Amino acid sequence: MIRIMLVDDHPIVRTGLKAVFDNYPDITVACQAGSGEQAVELARQCPIDVVLCDLRLGEGMNGVQTTAALRALPDPPQVLILTTFDKDAEILACVEAGAAGYLLKDVTSDTIVDSVRQAAAGRMVLAPEMAQRVLAGLRTARPVLTAREREVLQLLATGASNRQIAGSLFVTEATVKTHLVHIFDKLQATSRTQAVAAAREQGLI
Repeated sequence: MIRIMLVDDHPIVRTGLKAVFDNYPDITVACQAGSGEQAVELARQCPIDVVLCDLRLGEGMNGVQTTAALRALPDPPQVLILTTFDKDAEILACVEAGAAGYLLKDVTSDTIVDSVRQAAAGRMVLAPEMAQRVLAGLRTARPVLTAREREVLQLLATGASNRQIAGSLFVTEATVKTHLVHIFDKLQATSRTQAVAAAREQGLI
């Protein structure tokens, strides 16, 4: 029996997916989560083989962050991303975070079920053309941000000012400005808006 968790911030999507899996005796939906944080907490409490996770989960952790957190657990489940977004940077970010596969929501229910079985068996689930794009992305050097620079970017994405960022991170405004200079340089951005857009495009936040 393959035990799965459904992670999507839209209850109707989870309901539809559960209805699909209810038709297969070798798969059971053990639990459902509406956020990344809830998914990680549930995975700590009960054994899960495969997590089917959306990429965008509203406020809080996104699919990439949820994947990384789930894969960091002592007995980690396999994670399949199921989303409507088809950007190379996001696919690559998910794979780098430890996802076993990346599916678009326009695939058939049979494909989703087969992918869950493949992931449960420890196999990678990527369409051939998607795999080629991931390999191409891995060959292309991406900016490497420090943990602190990522924290600054996350706060920047919320519209926080330098003073607010400094207060949140318990550093001086001068330190924040130094981090921003490095971030702008690494992302080849000339403004806060460009930096946030570039970071999102490349799956950095």
